[in-house]
Amino acid sequence: MPPGLPGPDDGGPAGGALLSLALASMMDDVHAHAGAVYLLAPDEPVLEMAVTAGLPRAFAAPWERIGLASRLPVADALRERRLVWIGGEDEMARVYPRIALVLPYPYTMAAMPVATDETPYGAIFVTLAAAHPPELGGLERDLLTAACRRLALRLEREAAAGRPVRREPASPDAGEIAPRTAATALVQAEHMVARLPEGLCALDVHGRVTFANAAAAALLGVPLKALNGVQLWTAMPWLNDPAYEDRFRGALISQRPMSFVALRPPNDWLGFGLHPGTDGVTVRITPAPTVSSDVPGERGEHVGPGDRTGPGPDGPARLVTISHLLNLAGALTEAAGVQDVVDLLAGEIVPAIGGRTVALLASEGGRLRVLGHRGYPDPRMLDHFEGLPLTAPTATAQVLVRGAPSFVESPQRLAQLYPNRPAVSDGMASWAFLPLIASGRAVGTCVLGYPEPHAFSADERAVLTALGGLIAQAAERARLYDIKHRLAHGLQAALLPHTLPSPRGLESAARYLPGTEGMDIGGDFYDMTGVGDRVAAVVGDVEGHNVRAAGLMGQVRTAVRAYSAAGQSPGRVMESTNRLLVDLDAGLFASCVHLHLDLPGQRALVARAGHPHPLLREPDGRVSVLDVAGGPLLGVEGDACYPTTEVPFPPGSVLALYTDGLVEAPGTDIDDALAGLAGHLALTGHLPLEDVAEGLLAHTAERRGHTDDVVLLLLRARTPVA
Repeated sequence: MPPGLPGPDDGGPAGGALLSLALASMMDDVHAHAGAVYLLAPDEPVLEMAVTAGLPRAFAAPWERIGLASRLPVADALRERRLVWIGGEDEMARVYPRIALVLPYPYTMAAMPVATDETPYGAIFVTLAAAHPPELGGLERDLLTAACRRLALRLEREAAAGRPVRREPASPDAGEIAPRTAATALVQAEHMVARLPEGLCALDVHGRVTFANAAAAALLGVPLKALNGVQLWTAMPWLNDPAYEDRFRGALISQRPMSFVALRPPNDWLGFGLHPGTDGVTVRITPAPTVSSDVPGERGEHVGPGDRTGPGPDGPARLVTISHLLNLAGALTEAAGVQDVVDLLAGEIVPAIGGRTVALLASEGGRLRVLGHRGYPDPRMLDHFEGLPLTAPTATAQVLVRGAPSFVESPQRLAQLYPNRPAVSDGMASWAFLPLIASGRAVGTCVLGYPEPHAFSADERAVLTALGGLIAQAAERARLYDIKHRLAHGLQAALLPHTLPSPRGLESAARYLPGTEGMDIGGDFYDMTGVGDRVAAVVGDVEGHNVRAAGLMGQVRTAVRAYSAAGQSPGRVMESTNRLLVDLDAGLFASCVHLHLDLPGQRALVARAGHPHPLLREPDGRVSVLDVAGGPLLGVEGDACYPTTEVPFPPGSVLALYTDGLVEAPGTDIDDALAGLAGHLALTGHLPLEDVAEGLLAHTAERRGHTDDVVLLLLRARTPVA
């Protein structure tokens, strides 16, 4: 048992320092320099930051409250009950791009669930220096897993005793730091010397000065005693720029040296070298002759007043605000449809700001339309707003008309502002009504509800107002996507058969899955029809993934059906369809496999045009790839020939026709994919064909990733037909 962490059966702190001790012990085990413990909120699927160590809490401000459904490391760790390891900034940018956007520094991270077999309690993350190997060691993994297990057992014990552990008090801020004594100054000076022998200034993890020598004070132009306990960027106005604070954050998180150059008015350039440790940062301050001169020996970029990242007339924006907006903006870029926007707001953004409900409303024809909502005790309450005129005396309508946000801190204030509003209650106690303005026009309203009266600070109002603009852009983009999506699926549905015929002696099942790119419409198709005493079936794929490909697909399908109805053999059908495509000169090609089933004769007549070979499962369960002779793609050569191949098709046989989207994927060997498909068909081919179809799609889903359309048509011969 690591020292300092009480076991599940011994005495020790309950609540007050339990989490801190557990986190500190874990960080010591793996030599982490920072971390945090999250606990599940009692009455909602939200993780709340309970205690932090090693970094200022403000660094993680965008993630103080995290919806359990969020795509973030601690949420993934608890939701999936696994250890999440991020081995560097490249992997962070690939797997969790929103974190990389806010904290674009090199470091490694591990997130672990805190849960027993029956009960989830929370999650923990620890960050390690960028110099850590990209893989987590086995011993490190075991230590972290065991520590989280011990903490979960202790939390279970405290909960059973009626002492549930809650968030621990935060460390004092810069205004509460105790005066520096000679002893503490000596300790801090020793720490600084250990990090950088000629160091001149030491900062704690919050950026507060814990030691400075006379030379540092002289270079900065302030009395030495004025530096004790203050942050450099708040003590000197010319350093009060997020870009400079960003270098401090980068050094702390990555545990790598960084540097920058700043202008001390009127014309003194100073170089700042930042040398991080687990307990703070040593700063070396030196005169810099010119802006282009470097601070030798460190990694860093020159940052001067011309590189400001957003100060306004009231002073520079704080990094916590910028971090919030970056995080929210990154989250909204992941939303495709309107429901995605609503779900993302409800699952990630609303919990982060302490809210409970969210509703999106749009303006259509002078009236309100409810696009989506989440979190309301009675969802039917929103029905009242559907079709409400924009002239209605409600905050939802008036905010949209005026284009200005409204922050209502209590029900009493709501009654004062909108005395004639309808008497409808959503169960909330305060609200933020945000106009959604896109391309210079108001397109809707976002309503955020809080369960308790809430005082909106100036900073919070600014963040929420900016958030309204981000939501507006995301909502407009999502509505356009939904419109295109409905159009695409309507067209696709019109071009594919609604049902398949059910001839005696034949069982069939078909599936069509659109790819995820473009408008979800493409050239894959299937069809089946009766031709005299035979059954004709076809599966094909017109190249492309757009409306043009879909239109040509409809022509090919119609041509195959017409030529089959005219009594042509499968090979002749392919030849006639090929000449039609050449004559159309559409500039697109198509692959196709077409067959006639002679059920009384227990045979299949098959022709193929550049298409994947069908699979045949014989009655004894053996599966083979049919070596069907074929010709080139349709539309390439006007005089191409397509031979017809006869294949035995006795009762109990299953034919599988498919498009290449089922078996082809980047980095996948086609032979291996076909072998896997055949093996699965051999094992499951005796089941009802609907189940077989679902099983084959599920078997290939992870590999193919839905990057292309997929068509699957299964045909099974039953008892002989007289």
